[in-house]
Amino acid sequence: MAVLPARVLFGAAYYHEYQPYDRLKTDLDLMVEAHFTVIRVGESVWSTWEPENGRFDLDWLQPVLDGAHERGISVILGTPTYAVPPWLARQYPEITGERATGQRIGWGARQEVDFTHPAFLFHAERAIRKIVARYAEHPAVIGFQVDNEPGLELFHNHGVFQRFVDHLRGKYGDVETLNREWGLVYWSHRLSTWADLWTPDGNVQPQYDVAWREFQARQTTEFIAWQADIVREYAKQEQFVTTCISYTRPAVDDDELTDSLDIAAGNPYYVMQDGLALPDPAPDDVEQKWKTTGVWALFQTADWMFSSRQAPFLVTETNAMHIGQPWDNRPAYEGQWRQAAWALVSRGARMIEYWHWHTLHFGAETYWGGILPHSGQPGRTYAELARLGAEFDTAGSLVAGLEPDADITMVYSTPSKWLMQKYPPLSTPDGEPDANAYHRFFDPFYRGAFDTGRQVRVVHIRQLHDPRGEREGFAPQEAVQRHPVLVVPALYVVDDATIDWLEAYARAGGHLVIGPRTAYGDHEGRARHEPAPGRLVEAAGVRYDEFSNLLHHIPVRSDQLELPEDATATQWVDGLTVLDAEVLAEYDHPHFGRWPAATTRRHGSGRVTCVGTVPSRGFAQALAKWLVPSACSGWHQLPASVTVTTGSAQDGRRVHIVHNWSWEPVRVAAPMALTDVLDRRSLPAGFALSLDPWDVRVFVATKS
Repeated sequence: MAVLPARVLFGAAYYHEYQPYDRLKTDLDLMVEAHFTVIRVGESVWSTWEPENGRFDLDWLQPVLDGAHERGISVILGTPTYAVPPWLARQYPEITGERATGQRIGWGARQEVDFTHPAFLFHAERAIRKIVARYAEHPAVIGFQVDNEPGLELFHNHGVFQRFVDHLRGKYGDVETLNREWGLVYWSHRLSTWADLWTPDGNVQPQYDVAWREFQARQTTEFIAWQADIVREYAKQEQFVTTCISYTRPAVDDDELTDSLDIAAGNPYYVMQDGLALPDPAPDDVEQKWKTTGVWALFQTADWMFSSRQAPFLVTETNAMHIGQPWDNRPAYEGQWRQAAWALVSRGARMIEYWHWHTLHFGAETYWGGILPHSGQPGRTYAELARLGAEFDTAGSLVAGLEPDADITMVYSTPSKWLMQKYPPLSTPDGEPDANAYHRFFDPFYRGAFDTGRQVRVVHIRQLHDPRGEREGFAPQEAVQRHPVLVVPALYVVDDATIDWLEAYARAGGHLVIGPRTAYGDHEGRARHEPAPGRLVEAAGVRYDEFSNLLHHIPVRSDQLELPEDATATQWVDGLTVLDAEVLAEYDHPHFGRWPAATTRRHGSGRVTCVGTVPSRGFAQALAKWLVPSACSGWHQLPASVTVTTGSAQDGRRVHIVHNWSWEPVRVAAPMALTDVLDRRSLPAGFALSLDPWDVRVFVATKS
């Protein structure tokens, strides 16, 4: 069984082979002074491991591992399969990936290869076995990272497509079943034989697209599992196997991808400087991509990483100096590196590892800043991270693998996201289809909870109820105890059994909150026959047949919600007709005012609330306060720049992490007796805590 150290691992990716001169001893000594406990090595240089076909150079890493071990620094060893050497591309051009049928990806970047091709797999397996066999027994190696940020491309290669056809044949049995399930009578797409299936390039059939995206993600999942199985043939029992996930990659389904791994790991990058300010100055429509904007989005990324296995996770890469391209250099304000790291730890991170140790002097990422600048001399970034390393030393096992608290649970649907990327129900401000539509529905509910101090757990729908039997789900009664408030926006692609499970959850005592598009489609992404929200009409006490996009925000009013004056409905309206429900909020509009904006109804021992729009920031905050009148953290009336995150340590102690995300110092009253984890001071209940600008404090509740 894989075993992680009983403390938060702290370090960086380290590429001694990238350094312009030998400075191994200097680097490792500086790491010790910064309290580093881990480095990641080896994953980016296949052509260094294997300079020519069949000729391996495996000894170059030995001094790095030896030097790290001498200094008490652990090592995560990566397999280099995401960066293919030129000789392999030259000798086997057929392995080149295709972004469209017959259109090969040009060489010169990374991940250009169809990793399902037998020629690639042969050479990848040979390299993996050589590297892992050479170093698995080294005492510095505590784990392995297979590949790196997988799922970058949707491959259209001939072999991939033919396996897709075979997959469909196995799933549906015959073309008549496929014709019926996909509705291929439309536009004369009925197949007479499997050979009639067209390639995905010009496809506009939604059911095809969902199946294609699921198949592509499965290729990534199987590739990572294949590597993990090879590595485990050599790994010691206590060594872990993971991969680092970039969560917005198109061919990734993270909860399935991590099934074959010992622990989830991801790469949360975020906009620094004013991108971490509270109150949040960014507009609501900022698109969250591979790097996020806003404190709420940083926390959401952490909760997403926790959701992969519903367990603590590793941060394999995150911001060192500045991130991105040469034209976007924004290193953190003083204190923000500490803030971000402790925020990630508060939501379950067991490792904080930066990308990377030193800023490169060449290549596409020359201006992606490392902990050390181009000069190689320690500067401001190094100094603050060294302080952070000392804090992790002091905190020790207390903060390693925290179980984060949650007031609200949100259900995430990757298939619904995929469908809405190609067929978005929302538009951008200029009227074009918004490929980020799924998160436009999902994020406001998360952000509303975050803005009011309510903590959120993200759960994949498969983790609640799994009709395929691939992972044990929760009985509705058990889920009520774990997740008393369950928010389910935009769950469009969903089978009957899952909807029935959600109804049973509410009947058993849970508070089910459904948002726009939830239960409108079935498991194939087909619009359901019955009135919306499908099989939940009776439980919700509402139905609708009509819906509309909104070009402008509409004010909302309520006698039950404490709505701010600027509370509005945005982007979408479901024409909810009340059958047997209580109206929570109404639109202030001459046409849309005929329908409620939100309703609620008792159902069995629980409740079903229906929100028929995308709530604005103020509307979402009011909903969160109504759903959870008192936050489980126990902290109340916080200044606008302060967040408090709480969780349970592995020994059961309660940890409270308090942030001030602004330039202004603040004081906050402690709601209970606390002990400062970093300076060991005991503070009585009611004590006025002082937080400096961009500060973070870590406390443990004092037992009475």
